[in-house]
Amino acid sequence: MNLRQLRYVVATADHGTMTSAAQALYVAQPALSRAVRELERELGVELFQRSGRGVALTEVGEQVVRKARVALEAVDAIEGLAVTRSNGRGADLRIAVTATLEPELTGRLLPRFARDQPAVRVRVIRCEDRDRVAAALRAGRADLALTDLPVPGDMTAHPFEQREVVLISPPALKMREPVPVHALDGMRLVLPARGSPRRAEIDTVLRRVGATPVAAVESDERGAWLGWVRAGMGSLLWYRNQIDDTEGVTVRSFMPPITRMTGIVHAHRKLPPAARDFLTFAKDTARDAH
Repeated sequence: MNLRQLRYVVATADHGTMTSAAQALYVAQPALSRAVRELERELGVELFQRSGRGVALTEVGEQVVRKARVALEAVDAIEGLAVTRSNGRGADLRIAVTATLEPELTGRLLPRFARDQPAVRVRVIRCEDRDRVAAALRAGRADLALTDLPVPGDMTAHPFEQREVVLISPPALKMREPVPVHALDGMRLVLPARGSPRRAEIDTVLRRVGATPVAAVESDERGAWLGWVRAGMGSLLWYRNQIDDTEGVTVRSFMPPITRMTGIVHAHRKLPPAARDFLTFAKDTARDAH
């Protein structure tokens, strides 16, 4: 048994899938899976029940994760005592994030922050929605969070970025531009699967504009969404800054614009130095983008 295995097990428990845990830890998914299996063989127990959609802790797995958290926190505290670089800023920074904002955090913010603060080790805690984010902050499992605003009144929010929701359609679909929001009523859409965090976000947007579309496809296979749009199966509502490839599709804004504000959030408590550094970095990043 080693600390790497314990970190992988705890991350898998936090994220619900080994793929998401590997992304949060910046390791290859096969390496993480192999380390978890090796620990299970060493202990002679099954820590996770595998399914097509993810993993769930077994009863003994829950006990192991509880004790692993205690052990890792103790190790981190010991390491923190030895850190002299950056005025003691070499401890862990734990950031909670919703599923739809995780690419923004891990793909855009964290690589740049890591270059500026190489002594800080960041843990990403993936949460299904804003309520889970707030719960992680209240429980002290996260120092900061990147989430949609608004948040409950017992949280401190720092606006980060306004995201525009756009309509991604097959080129053959002729529409006014910008698209009037009432045009969404009855439109055939490619939608995330029912009950998923991404679907909850889109449903919130649709309720806000009072539109009821027709579900042409319902799937969480995000990598296939644009392919279905190109095939003419329906249009897609998504965030402009998260569209990687616009070839073969048409991207249109709405009138009035549909936007959602994101923010860096924390509980009403004193932030550790690394969290304060990240908050300053995020504010500077948002300011530079405008």
